[in-house]
Amino acid sequence: MRLLVRFLGFLFAAGTVVFLVGVAAVAGAIWHFSKDLPDYSQLQDYEPPVMTRVHAADGALLGEYSKERRLYLPIQAVPKLVINAFLAAEDKNFYEHGGIDFSGMARAAVLYAQNFGSNRRPQGASTITQQVAKNFLLTNEVSFTRKIKEALLAMRIERAYSKDKILELYLNEIYLGLGAYGVAAASLVYFDKSVNELTVAEASYLAALPKAPAALHPVRNRDRAIERRNYVVDRLLENGWIKQADADKARKDPLAVTNRSNGAHIFAGEYFAEEVRRDIFERYGEKKLYEGGLSVRATLDPKIQVMARKTMAAGMVNYDEAQGWRGASSKLDISGDWGVKLADVKSLSDVAPWRMAVVLETSDQSARIGFQPARELGGAVSKERQTGIITLEGVRWAKPTAGPAKGKTPTSLSQVVSPGDIIYADPLFKDGNPVEGQYRLRQLPEVSGAMVVMDPWTGRVLAMVGGFSFDQSQFNRATQAYRQPGSSFKPIVYSSALDNGYTPSTVVVDAPIEIDQGQGTGVWRPENFSSGKYNGPTTLRNALRLSLNTVTVRLAQDIGMPLIGEYARRFGVYDELPNYLSYALGAGETTVMRMVTAYSMFANGGRRVKPTLIDRIQDRYGHTIFKHDARECRGCDAPGGWKNQPEPQLIDRREQVLDTMTAYQITSMMEGVVQGGTAIAVKEVGKPIAGKTGTTNEAKDAWFIGFSPDIVVGIYLGFDKPRPLGRGNAATGGHLAAPIARDFLKLALADKPAIPFKVPAGIKLIRVDAKSGMRVGPGEGGRTILEAFKPGTAPPDNYSVIGVADADGRSLTVSPDADRSIMRSGTGGLY
Repeated sequence: MRLLVRFLGFLFAAGTVVFLVGVAAVAGAIWHFSKDLPDYSQLQDYEPPVMTRVHAADGALLGEYSKERRLYLPIQAVPKLVINAFLAAEDKNFYEHGGIDFSGMARAAVLYAQNFGSNRRPQGASTITQQVAKNFLLTNEVSFTRKIKEALLAMRIERAYSKDKILELYLNEIYLGLGAYGVAAASLVYFDKSVNELTVAEASYLAALPKAPAALHPVRNRDRAIERRNYVVDRLLENGWIKQADADKARKDPLAVTNRSNGAHIFAGEYFAEEVRRDIFERYGEKKLYEGGLSVRATLDPKIQVMARKTMAAGMVNYDEAQGWRGASSKLDISGDWGVKLADVKSLSDVAPWRMAVVLETSDQSARIGFQPARELGGAVSKERQTGIITLEGVRWAKPTAGPAKGKTPTSLSQVVSPGDIIYADPLFKDGNPVEGQYRLRQLPEVSGAMVVMDPWTGRVLAMVGGFSFDQSQFNRATQAYRQPGSSFKPIVYSSALDNGYTPSTVVVDAPIEIDQGQGTGVWRPENFSSGKYNGPTTLRNALRLSLNTVTVRLAQDIGMPLIGEYARRFGVYDELPNYLSYALGAGETTVMRMVTAYSMFANGGRRVKPTLIDRIQDRYGHTIFKHDARECRGCDAPGGWKNQPEPQLIDRREQVLDTMTAYQITSMMEGVVQGGTAIAVKEVGKPIAGKTGTTNEAKDAWFIGFSPDIVVGIYLGFDKPRPLGRGNAATGGHLAAPIARDFLKLALADKPAIPFKVPAGIKLIRVDAKSGMRVGPGEGGRTILEAFKPGTAPPDNYSVIGVADADGRSLTVSPDADRSIMRSGTGGLY
């Protein structure tokens, strides 16, 4: 007995020693691994990279920019269904354990032993807190050292933060495949839904992804993905978080995902979205753009944008088709499965309803075509093959551009296309309705151009078209292409004159002119577009209406190019205008955006506007960090509601770059351009419109800039590598650009009343002779108009003609019935 007691005492002592040694070893290990643990307090101030989102003026999503597609949601905004799905999949005891789930570890070990060798997926033992520790503070290294540190950090995190805070960090940081981080972004990427709209099946699929998002791809590994999704559904049911009926339905639901694009989310908004992206990048830098979680409210009006895209694209296509058919861009071997081969050909994604197709067979009256098949989410080519017929009606426009048949209308399809040709086609319409199964041949236009639509009172850009296809060329011709504006610059010249003592009835001689440019550069002889035709003494109104170059040059000589250069700078058309008279005719280079901004100042009464594509930018916390409208609203904040206080006042401190009365005068003159001048095509709109056309030397660019009281539109048409658009009137701004503006304005102003331009205080409307500009009395014959004059500038009974002088160099005073031979009686050798 004594020996037994001694033996037991020995065992106890040995056990105590072993226990103490074990405790010391564990304590030493904890101390060893704890001393190098990262600082978990940084989780308190954690700001994950969050995508920047851009919304249009109506709230529609325009674009998203990020390196990690993530939207940060506070835990209060995450639906209970989504939370339960992730708890069921990853850590059902999350709200009970202290960071380490020992029962879960034991259960995982038992299941692992039971399933050993069965190739079944082992159940994980890491808690959500451990995953937070790993994802935020550790690496993905597979080692016992990392697991020990992970467990120690998990326990410390549990003591420092609430369960909801830990779960919030997890649900926003976790990677869920397809570039999506966090449940909010994944919900959009996979299902194009808010998390609040997810079904049980959809929430369960997202909860299945954290362990292996690539292995659970919804297309490449669909069966495995559905199996794992259903496992999560079963766990939800087992835990009592959903009903049996919900579980049965969720298991049967197909795994239908939506391939959400990274690009612009509004049709035809690609150029606009990219310009906004560049603006944000220049303001705040790359990190803020792609990780700052900015909320950007853009100025884009989606309805107006679609109108602009439709009419501008139609204008380019109509011009291009009038030049004829250039032939198919490439050929394809159609033997075997032509669909797989055609799927590999790059097609433009933003030219709908156009679709790429290959010609399969032809006859005299028709051609059978096969459309490019779609690619599924996993990249596989769809097995569906769609075909259609191009009829002779669909190729009537396709006249050859070379060869014996040049310019002749095709009489058979084989004259236009042949089997293997890769083409574009869209539905054929008759009487405004598509003909089922029949299509029209299309070709991508060589000509390009741009359109900008702006609110003249604020500078907000409502729509922008930077070319025919953003997918084809990301070069934005609205802001990046510097082109000669031609005669569309003339209103700047005329407004500088009106602002400095001239009137719309000031008379300038329209006659040939020669200018010695000096320094051996020779003599410059500017001509009107209709060379050899001159009008003699002409009012400024008629000179602008008819776009007379010689009158503009004489006017520029009279007022001086330095003054015109100053007005061009004020209006933002040019930063610095050389003192050459040719620049008065629009020989300098500028952009559509700058020209539209300048015309906005005519429309708004001469106030400076700064163009903007962004109304407001907010940071991730909702604080406004940029606002375009800098006007002050006094009295807009009314605490306690309406108490008979004075109405709010909008204080506008923007610079007045042009006298208000001058702005109305030039606007009235440009109304004449639309009503009976070079832009008469726009008259068809049937609303008050003012504007000016422009055609550059050799007709390399065709312009129109015009406006109603509340909208400004600017257009140019031209080749990216400038070359003539044609000859004669067919290549002018009035023939090419003005009809595009007409079609756009008819759509944009369709439901707007015909509001006339506001006449400012001080302007006197006096009846004058439309030709001479002189006052007419009651009952006098001839065509008369109401002309706008500033106080003290009413027209006299006779006038001085700029450009005609007597022998002593003084301007001649001429009566309205003077002999036209006076055009040849000037001095100085200018005529």
